[in-house]
Amino acid sequence: MSEPGPALQTSGTPPNTLMQTLGIELVGATPERVVATMPVTPAHHQPFGILHGGASVALAETVASYGSTVSIDLSRQRAVGLEINANHLRAVSEGVLTAVGTPIHKGRSTQLWGVEIRDEQGRLVCVSRCTLALLQLPGGRNDRREDAD
Repeated sequence: MSEPGPALQTSGTPPNTLMQTLGIELVGATPERVVATMPVTPAHHQPFGILHGGASVALAETVASYGSTVSIDLSRQRAVGLEINANHLRAVSEGVLTAVGTPIHKGRSTQLWGVEIRDEQGRLVCVSRCTLALLQLPGGRNDRREDAD
């Protein structure tokens, strides 16, 4: 595993990203646990005045993606979302959500992360599982094109 590259922040909010648009704040990211928060404002609502499920999914995928990214060698691989599911368990119309992600499986070519999203009272709002593909970078070790002569 390498240290995160200069473009990867392990806390805060990268500018000009969906994270910034939604107000997602990365609290901390390690290979075994990622924590992020997101406010719930009218900008996060669906037409009936409650949190849009897509906002929860964006928060969950952000947490899973960061966890996967900080656990791989960025000189050889990139983590990208492959599949995500989410169960929305409680309606929320305001406040701050906290998402905590932990790895379920870490393989050579995929990772699976579980994410729980809770409200300020600690009540479960959403449970998500996200599968990430670990893509080999050209020229990195395990790049099959190196053997293509």
